[in-house]
Amino acid sequence: MPDPGVRIALIHALAHSIAPINAEFARAWPEARRMNLLDDSLSADLAASPSGLDERMTGRFLALAGYAIDTGAAAILFTCSAFGPCIDAVAHRWPDRPVLKPNEAMIDDAVALARAGARRVALVATFAPTLASMPAEFPGDVEVVPVMVEAAMDALDRGDGATHDRLAAEAVARAVTMPVDAVALSQFSLARAAGAVARATNAPVLTTPGSAVRALRARLAAR
Repeated sequence: MPDPGVRIALIHALAHSIAPINAEFARAWPEARRMNLLDDSLSADLAASPSGLDERMTGRFLALAGYAIDTGAAAILFTCSAFGPCIDAVAHRWPDRPVLKPNEAMIDDAVALARAGARRVALVATFAPTLASMPAEFPGDVEVVPVMVEAAMDALDRGDGATHDRLAAEAVARAVTMPVDAVALSQFSLARAAGAVARATNAPVLTTPGSAVRALRARLAAR
């Protein structure tokens, strides 16, 4: 079993991701010592960058991870879902400790459901670059149905969580016209909409915080 007081570094690109993952840790693994690092310029810089996830962006992720490890973090969980290759570089640099992508565990959960059913997963996002990078993380035998929730992030930025959740549910209801085995909420900030989305679909609704905390605890326990 992992040391219950082990330090876990949580690295965020959106301020909206902080509350959902900390709430899940408080619910499912309260003994873990959480360390939150936020660089809220990462998402804006990626959206504005013509070169996408380039070497400079990877260097920023390596710097953030290096700082966390220097403080004694036993594992790192990134909560920013559009930066997969950058997180892969962190995992390669520090192979001696768990480094999780935000959506890694949720994808595993969704794939398990899909392979037991119609092999179709609805992937929901409020940040467009997520839908540009994340579908490639699913295996080829699973069909990904992308669902972009327009204007939801703007609503959340205004503090209007109710509108954010309603827009997510409405987008899923419009886009999912064929049966899916799971609805995967791809961003930590979307976890708050899980209840509203569940009322708009008959499929299981997966959140990144729920899957990530379970997987991270299991990985540390296995070491």
